[in-house]
Amino acid sequence: MASAYTPGQISDFLNYINIPSKFHLENNPPRDFAFLKALHIHMISTVPYENLSLHYNYDHTIRIDPPHLFQKVVDDDRGRGGYCMEVSIFFNHILRGLGFQAYTAGVRIRLREGGVPAGPFVGWRHIVNIVTLEDGSRYMLDVGFGGDGATKPLPLTSGHSVHNLGTQEIRLIHDHIPNQTYRTETNKLWIYQYRNGSDLPWNSFYAFPELEFFETDFHIINWYTGASPESFQVSTPLIVKFLRRKKDGGDEEEVEEEEEIYGKRMLVYGTVKENLGGKTKVIQECKSEEERVKALEDHFGIKLSEDEISGIIGHSTELKGPKEA
Repeated sequence: MASAYTPGQISDFLNYINIPSKFHLENNPPRDFAFLKALHIHMISTVPYENLSLHYNYDHTIRIDPPHLFQKVVDDDRGRGGYCMEVSIFFNHILRGLGFQAYTAGVRIRLREGGVPAGPFVGWRHIVNIVTLEDGSRYMLDVGFGGDGATKPLPLTSGHSVHNLGTQEIRLIHDHIPNQTYRTETNKLWIYQYRNGSDLPWNSFYAFPELEFFETDFHIINWYTGASPESFQVSTPLIVKFLRRKKDGGDEEEVEEEEEIYGKRMLVYGTVKENLGGKTKVIQECKSEEERVKALEDHFGIKLSEDEISGIIGHSTELKGPKEA
């Protein structure tokens, strides 16, 4: 299926994420790993993971149709992103519009207990892109998982670990998950794992098949994640934006083209936190809506409209503390 976005929109996106000029369409870059990696890094450091449309919105719903997503992310130019299905479906159309062979797959996650994934894998609640390059190599790209998500494309090679952020390593393994009762070689899943140090055990966070999921499938999943009282998305405003910088070393041209993720900035309900590759630090506690709205712009570059700001009034996630003097 063709991309929903025109070549002009694709060019607008590449300009929006400030990707090096060598990757712009007029220079006909090879659709290789270097291009894929640059897209991933610039995407997650420009377009945040955020679920604000479930909170700062009169109808408190999420739309995942591609034209709306392009308007929200690029055309409106207000620093907005979206939660997993928004940004991943948007990114899938970008990838296909650029000529990559890409499709979306549904993901079962494990919920956090004390900040760590634990317990069984629950139902479909997430989404990843799977890209096959011309040399046959395949990669998972996850641009909408949040803080423990991959900061670069991850090869679909079982057990191959890569550095992520700080001391964290990530990998995919091809295996069955405990929930599966019928087990064959053909129904193994790709399991995303991480560990925060080489001396620590690997922890499984989510799993996905190679089965292609369609946008219509995600409309069903989106209804649950955006409306069910069991979904943490509806009870907690969240933002994760990764921080990008030029790599040290090399000549000037290489430094411009080789950029890296070095940290992340987050908002959880009213708390703004930052992790620069070590321990997470609290940098602001918002007590009122005025404080939180200002923090969205100051720390994340997100500018909400007056209608969006009004949309949270009376909602369960409104901050009702004292107003600024």
